[in-house]
Amino acid sequence: MENLENSTDCKETVSPLNNSGSTVNSTVSGYDGKAMGFVLVHAGAGYHSESKAKEYKHVCKRACQRAVDRLRAGGLALEAVTSALMELEDSPFTNAGTGSNLNLSGEIECDASIMDGKSLNYGAVGALSGIKNPVLVARRLLSETQKGKLSAGRIPPCFLVGKGAEQWAISHGIPACPTEKMTTKFSLSGYKRNKRKMELAEQVETKRKRQLCGHENDFGCLEPVGDILVAGEENNSACLDTVGVVVVDREGNVAAAVSSGGLAMKHPGRVGQAAHYGCGCWAENARDVSLYSTAVSTSGSGEHLIRTMLARECSTAMQAENAHQALLEAMQNKFISSPFLAGEDCVLGGVIVLRCCTCGEAQRSEDIQALLVEFLWSHTTESMCVGYMSAQDSKARTHISRLPPGAVAGQSLAIEGGVCRLGTVSD
Repeated sequence: MENLENSTDCKETVSPLNNSGSTVNSTVSGYDGKAMGFVLVHAGAGYHSESKAKEYKHVCKRACQRAVDRLRAGGLALEAVTSALMELEDSPFTNAGTGSNLNLSGEIECDASIMDGKSLNYGAVGALSGIKNPVLVARRLLSETQKGKLSAGRIPPCFLVGKGAEQWAISHGIPACPTEKMTTKFSLSGYKRNKRKMELAEQVETKRKRQLCGHENDFGCLEPVGDILVAGEENNSACLDTVGVVVVDREGNVAAAVSSGGLAMKHPGRVGQAAHYGCGCWAENARDVSLYSTAVSTSGSGEHLIRTMLARECSTAMQAENAHQALLEAMQNKFISSPFLAGEDCVLGGVIVLRCCTCGEAQRSEDIQALLVEFLWSHTTESMCVGYMSAQDSKARTHISRLPPGAVAGQSLAIEGGVCRLGTVSD
């Protein structure tokens, strides 16, 4: 980080990196004021059509503003990350909370988790129905864990699923919300479209089985049948847009959170990466001045992210000297080429990452509080929508990152990011 210590502003690279990690250009914004903190959000790694780009960017801006408002009011990272994620869950354009994908039964089941880098405590819910903001339940689980043991020495839960999670939430003052109020026209039409597609596929498969004996070719194999496509359906990665947030506050504490409605047409009871420890999000304050504090939130195909524990892997990689190169190698070696995904030819996922450390000048003076923050995002999906903002900025910046021309989703990756110096002089 020696080359960053003289930085006095926020800089971002806005062009995708190829596998060589080369950058193209950057822009700069200044800062002033005494507020400190930084937030980076994502509205999912998947496919973001140009027709909905404005809506995706707008919700990312609102989420950033919610987090910054909490930071400016003196809130810490855990409060800010919860506020931002609730904004993302409330948007009908994201696959989290309101507007979540419907499962095979036409119901909404959500996953969410949150991690506090200071205490290292974690809370999560899986396959949760009937709650408008799943992150609130995850946050409450984390809070209850911090209170210590329950009566008779029982250990409080940090991860609840299904009906038990819903009942626990209601008993702890979080209001219920019926599925029909969380279902949107977009999610319902997607469900009906996917259901028709599945029915057509099942009809074709049934017909093939019936013809097995009399219609084999010379090699004893059935003639190949093409994929069933439904007119108007967008790219298959459209259903992967889990949302997430990472934050660092004025004290250098980090926190991360993630929320998802899961894959479209998933089996009831399925729990994706957004609820799994080390897979959906990760946050860890530095325990030594030689280390970085890190926060990560993921998105994509849950099964791929679970089998690689990508959030934890990316956090570990961020202790290397070069953050860009470290994330590039983690995404390539720990995800795309992971031995745990050896049978997969299309590995879909994305991450947002921040790491921070105390500036050299702050280490020399008690009157100066300063943090260096590096923020990055990477994805193997066609696109990923992100937004970011410091507590010293007047407005958030948003960007829809896309794979380089000619790149193949699931086999290639894009990586972008920047650096921000946060600092104030104490009274």
